[in-house]
Amino acid sequence: MSAGKLLIIGGNEEKCTEGEILETFIHLAGDLKNGGIAILPTASQIPNEVSADYIDVFKKLGVDKIEVLQVDSRAKAESTDIIEKAANLSALFITGGDQKRLSQFIRGTRLHQLIYDKWQSGMLIAGTSAGASIMGEEMIVYAEMKSNEEERLKIEMGKGFGFKKELLIDQHFSQRGRFGRLIGAIAENQELIGIGIDENTAIIVNGDEFGVIGEHQVFIIDGKDGRLVDFVRSENGGEELTITDFKLHALTDGYGFNLSSRKIMKGKGHQNED
Repeated sequence: MSAGKLLIIGGNEEKCTEGEILETFIHLAGDLKNGGIAILPTASQIPNEVSADYIDVFKKLGVDKIEVLQVDSRAKAESTDIIEKAANLSALFITGGDQKRLSQFIRGTRLHQLIYDKWQSGMLIAGTSAGASIMGEEMIVYAEMKSNEEERLKIEMGKGFGFKKELLIDQHFSQRGRFGRLIGAIAENQELIGIGIDENTAIIVNGDEFGVIGEHQVFIIDGKDGRLVDFVRSENGGEELTITDFKLHALTDGYGFNLSSRKIMKGKGHQNED
């Protein structure tokens, strides 16, 4: 059996029955009679409120069986109660918040292994905002501008859940001006493909391909054939890079990308764009 699809959302998706992205999540989840949907709000500091918003819209979209996996410690991620709740799911939705919490409380636990195994066996997994960043093996945990005489960007990296090990995913991309931090991270991890997803926009990953849905854009930064020419670290720990020959793709709704060939695809037929 092939691995399940991943719905990776740039955050701030429309939470209504007419919202394309959450409606797509329910459609992709398919027949939920034998399983159900689980919401994983671990990234959030207000998990009950966040979960309630998604429960409301999922019920309006016709879902009857909804579980909330309340995991705010590694002990809970190892607990039999949580494992039993997650064992028969048809789909998992990972909410936004702080992706560092997801890694801290879940990565390397029984719950992480169960989720990974179920995805490998075909379960759909969706994640928004922090829940999007956690999808790769590597993730950007934090970035800030450090100032003394000049501004320099400092990026902190961390470990994700490793569903798509070749991807480094960033979210709220255009809205929060995150191009600099993603290209900086790819310059130091050139084996990865950088994916920057705008708000109310998502990619549907199926094997080695993904398609774009939603309101805005998805940016792809490919440093495979590029070169990091120079690297300067300031006294305050910031970084400035000189790079060359990196590729940039910008995709909108209806376009797709092949991760193996690293080429754009268009429309339902997924014809390569030369």
